[in-house]
Amino acid sequence: MSDPLLRVEHLTMRFGGLVAINDLSITAERGHITALIGPNGAGKTTVFNCITGFYKPTEGRIALRHGDAAIWNELDALTGEGRRSRVRRDGALFLLERMPDFEVVRKARVARTFQNIRLFPGMTVLENLLVAQHTPLMRASGWTVLGLFGVPSYGKAERAAIEKARAWLDRIGLIDRADDPAGDLPYGAQRELEIARAMCTDPVLLCLDEPAAGLNPSESAKLARFLRMLRNEHATSILLIEHDMSVVMEISDHVIVLDHGVKIADGPPDAVRNDQKVIAAYLGVEDDEVSKVEAEVGL
Repeated sequence: MSDPLLRVEHLTMRFGGLVAINDLSITAERGHITALIGPNGAGKTTVFNCITGFYKPTEGRIALRHGDAAIWNELDALTGEGRRSRVRRDGALFLLERMPDFEVVRKARVARTFQNIRLFPGMTVLENLLVAQHTPLMRASGWTVLGLFGVPSYGKAERAAIEKARAWLDRIGLIDRADDPAGDLPYGAQRELEIARAMCTDPVLLCLDEPAAGLNPSESAKLARFLRMLRNEHATSILLIEHDMSVVMEISDHVIVLDHGVKIADGPPDAVRNDQKVIAAYLGVEDDEVSKVEAEVGL
């Protein structure tokens, strides 16, 4: 049964006269890995930037749900009210296009990684995971300097943050390097640490921008196992941009393909893999030329 967590409806993003995204509608299911793929310049990162609050879309609605799916029934009412969110005891709705990026992270609980690793290389591996938990730590300190005076609430929150960080380090096999500078880790380990840092925020939706970029085949296979673990053991919903098709086809439940800001395919991996429009987009040819080009290059 369909269980949408994220609904992007009629999304359009213009930069002056350039239409980067044109009337895009997609959904991401709860507990699924949804891949957003396409040739360079297709608009994938622009979609991510709209979802995560870095860009304000020109048009369209981006809705994220927490809790019971029945709260989707209130989406139109929330839109008409001009508010950013609606919270009930059994769930919540957030209109991400109305929220600044820090609220998308803190309130809507959407976490993101970037194509270029953005760890704090001079901080330790453990400290990188503690930084991700600054909101509960600040809340425990009363949003003041009470933490400096050892108040019990802050001490309890600090111990919980360290325990969570150490649990994730153990999960990714870096517990023995907790006190090493993050910049000293191998590239593949830095990728996993960045994802673990995002998971420390307890995200409802985890957005990964080309997590396999720069990885060798062995590291990509390890990453794929890690992402499957997040889905299977933590029920994490993942939205993924990726150029490594071996990773995409191996782990994705659902694949969406963009070309020049327009959706050209949407479905399970096997169906998308054999879609002539998708093949044409990646080869850079017209649909009716696919067979000829495939024969010429030996595909």
